[in-house]
Amino acid sequence: MQQDDDRITAGSVGFLGFLTVLNVMNFVDRQLLASFANFIVPDLGLTNAEFGLLTGFVFIVFYSAMGLFMGALADMVSRTKLIAAGLTAWSVLTALSGMAKGFLSLALPRMFIGIGESIMTPTAMSLLADKFPQRWLGFASGFYYMGVPIGVGVSLLIVGYLGPAIGWRNCFYLLGALGVILAVVMLFVPEPPRRRLSASAEPAARQSFGDLLGTLFFALRNSPALVFTIAGGVCFHFILGAATFDQLWYVQERGFDRAEIARMTGWIGMAGGVLGNLFGGAGGDLFMRRTGMGRPMFLFWIMLLLAPVGIAYRLVSPDSLWFWIGVFVGYFQLGSLYGPTFATVQELAPPRIRATVVAFLILSLNFVGLGIGITAGGYTVDWLLASGTAEPYTWTLLAFTVISLLAVPMFFFAGKRAAQDKARLEALLAVRDGAG
Repeated sequence: MQQDDDRITAGSVGFLGFLTVLNVMNFVDRQLLASFANFIVPDLGLTNAEFGLLTGFVFIVFYSAMGLFMGALADMVSRTKLIAAGLTAWSVLTALSGMAKGFLSLALPRMFIGIGESIMTPTAMSLLADKFPQRWLGFASGFYYMGVPIGVGVSLLIVGYLGPAIGWRNCFYLLGALGVILAVVMLFVPEPPRRRLSASAEPAARQSFGDLLGTLFFALRNSPALVFTIAGGVCFHFILGAATFDQLWYVQERGFDRAEIARMTGWIGMAGGVLGNLFGGAGGDLFMRRTGMGRPMFLFWIMLLLAPVGIAYRLVSPDSLWFWIGVFVGYFQLGSLYGPTFATVQELAPPRIRATVVAFLILSLNFVGLGIGITAGGYTVDWLLASGTAEPYTWTLLAFTVISLLAVPMFFFAGKRAAQDKARLEALLAVRDGAG
């Protein structure tokens, strides 16, 4: 049942909750390898560069490249069944990852896990835009993206509690089985009717993949706010990628026990991330209504104010209160990013290609942001180790923290231009489509 412009139904909330559970599974599966770093790296004899490749480009190339195709596919087929298929695929491959004996035997399933997981978010964002009114889209996006901190936190708790008890391989097997069960449930979820974010827009005819890409690149050429929003997210993901090495940093350079620090950061990460997602989603919506500026301006202020904490905590002693504040702030800031970013992209994108534009955003965040952060981070750590540098993880993570601050001016310009670029792009599309 389609709601009016302001009403949120109980069914919509339940639907959002279930998609969020699936997103938790998505990020538990995705993050488990990084969370088990202190178990898997020595067990399989991996270098930092090899571990960076496994958590970086080996996964991300397939995840990002296929994500654009899956986003376009979500604009053309049943989205609920598409998610069920992707969930089945990545869950089976997660279980197969538990059988790995070395770099190559772990790399192969990691490649194809990326294809399955690439279906989830573009498709889910398209579904949420059909279930929630535009003014609540930031909240819905932020709530859905609680799957990131909860998923990351749960993966760390699995490491801290189950890892020492049953081993990392059995954890991968159990997670794969749970994913298959949830995929069966998803098959019975009905597909909601598609609706428009623009009330004046007419229903679009069935589009080819080429048509979808053509409209995507037309939007990017004519909406600087859309480009700056995506660029800001990419810059922020440089440190998110390098943070794949956090667990190794905690153990090797801050002296923590590997299971203990996984438990501690798991609980802190879930608390900070969930609060950040709620704050970013609802706060970004409120900021936009009160100021008339785009949600990225809200992110500009968050990143600017929290930047000193993000830098300081890499340098202080783990006995310092600022260290634990920094851990919390890192997860809080990450959670705050997603609601405003994805809501802005949905709002600025032509309604007919919502899933495609979200897929392009995810491609950019992962292939460029995470890909460079993780892979370059691994090579940087190995280079610093070879050169005899003290605390190579610390200096690598600090460098990528500073680089990620390039997101601050990106979000500033996106926030300033969002409203005018949205109106301008709608007018240009009307002219283009009318001429066609």
